[in-house]
Amino acid sequence: MRPLVEVRDLFHIYRTVDGGVPALQGLTLTVEEGETCVVLGPSGSGKSTLLRLVAGFERPSAGLVRVAGLDVGALPSHRRARYRSRFLGYADQHYWRALAGELTLRMLVGVQLGLAGEPAGERDGRAIELLERVGLGDRLDAHPRELSGGEQQRVSLCAALAHRPRLLIADEPTGELDRASGREVFALISELARERGGTALVVSHDPVSAEYADRVVHIRDGRVSAEQRSGAGGEGSVVVGRGGWLRVPEELLSSAGIVGRARVALRDRDLVLAADSEASDAATQAPSAPAPAPRVQGSAAGAGETCIAASQALVEARGLRRTFGDVSPIDGLHATFRAGRVVAVTGPSGSGKTTLLQLIAGLDVPDAGTVVVDGVDLAGLDRAGRAELRRTRLAFIGQTPGLVPFLSARENVTLGLTLRGFEAPESERRTTETLASVGLEEHAERPVSGLSAGQRERVAVARALAARPLVLIADEPTARLDTSSAVALGALLVEVARSSGTAVICATHDPLLIEQADEELALGST
Repeated sequence: MRPLVEVRDLFHIYRTVDGGVPALQGLTLTVEEGETCVVLGPSGSGKSTLLRLVAGFERPSAGLVRVAGLDVGALPSHRRARYRSRFLGYADQHYWRALAGELTLRMLVGVQLGLAGEPAGERDGRAIELLERVGLGDRLDAHPRELSGGEQQRVSLCAALAHRPRLLIADEPTGELDRASGREVFALISELARERGGTALVVSHDPVSAEYADRVVHIRDGRVSAEQRSGAGGEGSVVVGRGGWLRVPEELLSSAGIVGRARVALRDRDLVLAADSEASDAATQAPSAPAPAPRVQGSAAGAGETCIAASQALVEARGLRRTFGDVSPIDGLHATFRAGRVVAVTGPSGSGKTTLLQLIAGLDVPDAGTVVVDGVDLAGLDRAGRAELRRTRLAFIGQTPGLVPFLSARENVTLGLTLRGFEAPESERRTTETLASVGLEEHAERPVSGLSAGQRERVAVARALAARPLVLIADEPTARLDTSSAVALGALLVEVARSSGTAVICATHDPLLIEQADEELALGST
């Protein structure tokens, strides 16, 4: 096979007021014609930046990006646009941007074919075929607002694949899908890439993606650190840098118990790495990042600052029903959410998880039934009253972080506290504490627009935690996080619930988060 994508010595620097932040630092990678290549790596490692450079949305600071012989970085803007429309299928992690609300699903999937001049009958046929393959064949005339986030994500992937692109670029295509739906999507990507000799370059945090890949490439700190080919029996190669530096995947080091330092030995021409027991013991005893302090009676400004009795019912859903068109994802639901507990709301895409969270937060109103939050019946509140309840007693983290892109991470968190009535000294202290608790102290002054999707998600979590609300509602908070960050965030949410008495309600497909929760509320089960 010959390479379709060639990336050599690629550097990309995001400009900031303090100079610049390197996202890629000499990355070199080739993707063969007809290959499905999955790129894995922690949040902030440069995965999405790589895809945007290959797609021509940004130009490299240095190095080469060549696709099918085209020097993408050197193309003028009009030729890059033509390259994307005719050659690429691009499924962005911000999938909602590709879904015009006034169009039906069959129209959305057929847009690219229409621009290419395909007849209406062929556009419809292709749209129906793809939507049926992702389980949405019965929703052809629905609009995006009638779908769950996971269903919208599947529609955006179908739209990217409809015109049978030579190269599919997909950024976290299963971030908000349940495991079964995720497998279906990865199988679809693999099948469609092979049907016409297409090539797929996919960024993911989902370990299932490796099962459908011809090759898995690991990126860390803006460089390729390791790669593994399908059928290699679990073995892969690691990159040896100049000066003899080895870049070993973190999950391998963790599995071997290597923390901080490793012992190195040469045995019959084999280089062996083993855990240094003294360094591992010291690292295990090192203090973790501080979690937000417990709520105390009479603490500084901010509504809702009261002591909470353990297991007190803070949220009650009574006979809830919500209907969209002829679909009722929530129908006759009863549930109670208690202080100091973490509840994972689970279920397949479209089962009503996001709908339930929005009803609890007062962002939507039920067709029947009611929600009671801390003794307040939301049915008795108008829109302004529900907004005031959110300001004083709730924190909501949506599937889209809702941050101000030109403000720094610190400024976004501080702004949220200011809007809730906190004075400067207290808001500054809380901002510093919560950014540290989500591992972003080193990125506190960076504009949100320059952060990775996973880092932006953690800023949104910090903004919510800083307020120490009575009820914390989070919709897929680990969808864009790598495994270690997801585990750390789950532990943090449990600590917040225990220490402050907050009722934490998370809609999630993530088994790591479900495992750490106190309870599971399964929707859509029979």
